[in-house]
Amino acid sequence: MKTYISILAALLISASIFAQKERALTLNKDTNLIDVVYYHDNGKVSQTGSYTADGKLEGKWLSFNEAGDKTVTAYYKNGKKTGEWIYIIDGKTKKVDYSKNIASL
Repeated sequence: MKTYISILAALLISASIFAQKERALTLNKDTNLIDVVYYHDNGKVSQTGSYTADGKLEGKWLSFNEAGDKTVTAYYKNGKKTGEWIYIIDGKTKKVDYSKNIASL
């Protein structure tokens, strides 16, 4: 089950990144992070999150389907998965704890 959730998470995030048409980047002077918003082809937001100056994912990331519904709430620290991730799959909420960058249910 842990492997299934990890694979599903990777697929959801990868699919949303490749399905994006455009992005908007903004330097957040308070956090010194690059905030990004990716968009689906239909113009709706696909993902929001932040990168470090060296390109590593950082902080809270949100993913949305093409209808605009939130599908994933994820957290990164220095490019590694951390904290509790929340997936919404077929209307059901699944939670995965990535303490120490390892998935546990």
